[in-house]
Amino acid sequence: MAVEMSMPILVVDDYKTMIRIIRNLLKQIGFENVDEAADGTEAFEKMKKQKYGLVISDWNMEPMTGYELLQRVRGDEQTKHTPFIMVTAESKTENVVAAKKAGVNNYIVKPFNAGTLKAKMAAVLGDF
Repeated sequence: MAVEMSMPILVVDDYKTMIRIIRNLLKQIGFENVDEAADGTEAFEKMKKQKYGLVISDWNMEPMTGYELLQRVRGDEQTKHTPFIMVTAESKTENVVAAKKAGVNNYIVKPFNAGTLKAKMAAVLGDF
């Protein structure tokens, strides 16, 4: 199935600069319909109002972390099938294992470029 390039993508990060970087990388690979949230709480509220084709979330945020957001998304009937990519500066094995167990679709370690983002997204969504 072809990836819908106009699908809405939610980028969640408490660091505005990181949101801008990810938004620019998404634009480079052809995705322009990008929404943003500053933490997991705001992201989950947005996800209850709109269906997103993909969530790209930072791990370390306050008050709700990306990991807690992932758990909430997977535990909710309305959002549980939403593709979810976790972004983090931490490449600790236990974090990767915990995220996988919680149902993350893919994992990106910062820093990364458009090629890495595209490859991770293609692994989750299919080629585009």
